[in-house]
Amino acid sequence: MCLVLAVTGPVLPERKLYGYCYQDSNDIPDTLTTITELGSPLEMIQLLQTSWEDRFRICLSLVRLLHYLAHSPLGSVTLLDFRPRQFVIVDGELKVTDLDDASIEESSCTSNSDCFMEFPARNFTLSCSVEGRCQNMNEKRNLYNAYRFFFTYLLPHSAPSSLRPLLDKIVNATGELHWGIDETAAQLERVLNLYKSGEYLQNTTRIPKTEYKRVPEAFIPDENYRCWPSYHHKGCLLSVFDVNEAIEICDSYSQCKAFVLTNQTTWTGRQLVFFKMASNHIMPDPDKITYVKVTG
Repeated sequence: MCLVLAVTGPVLPERKLYGYCYQDSNDIPDTLTTITELGSPLEMIQLLQTSWEDRFRICLSLVRLLHYLAHSPLGSVTLLDFRPRQFVIVDGELKVTDLDDASIEESSCTSNSDCFMEFPARNFTLSCSVEGRCQNMNEKRNLYNAYRFFFTYLLPHSAPSSLRPLLDKIVNATGELHWGIDETAAQLERVLNLYKSGEYLQNTTRIPKTEYKRVPEAFIPDENYRCWPSYHHKGCLLSVFDVNEAIEICDSYSQCKAFVLTNQTTWTGRQLVFFKMASNHIMPDPDKITYVKVTG
């Protein structure tokens, strides 16, 4: 017997269940096969080579997941096995592969010394409540694991310079468990709003240093150079908030002599731009706009 389920309702932190098959035969008795959405294994080394924007998305989806677990209908849920292999990436966001290693049991206690959390590099002692339970232990365990497995590697590196102080504050606060999941989630949502709205650029110089000639409906097919991190492994393809940010980026690379605005956007709505080291061969393209640095 096979049953295909229609998936509706709120997005859950676990992979969606599309259906299941129950098989009972002489050869294979009492077998249940589940059909879930496909996810990519989490490869940390590969993630470190992606754009900051995509790495931030991973951290943001993780925090949203932990917020859901902290306030789940069952109570606060902790993931006992928090290693990266327990997660997959689905459409750019992090999801739990399964909840077999989850627990809703909050540790009982008679004093604060009973609320001891031990990690390889740090130990913490939480408060024992009047009800005889360690306060927020499940939530804090999840949060510190998120810090040591994800935040320290993915959040600060190659982030926009104006966002670094806030990102460093988030990393430090979670590493010391000064914040709970609610405050951590609120601060990461704040980073997202600053990034999507372009407000993070307000404290930077917005007057172009170099003059550029605008060439509408045009594209430079070659003349690529590599930069890191890039959305294209053979060229320099980055996301920008507006043309002025693209100019700032081009001015910061000595080899950049032109850039091409595409009609493609990232998950935050930012425009993808190819940066070029020359403009010798310009071809017509109705979906792109080329900017060429004026020299001489």
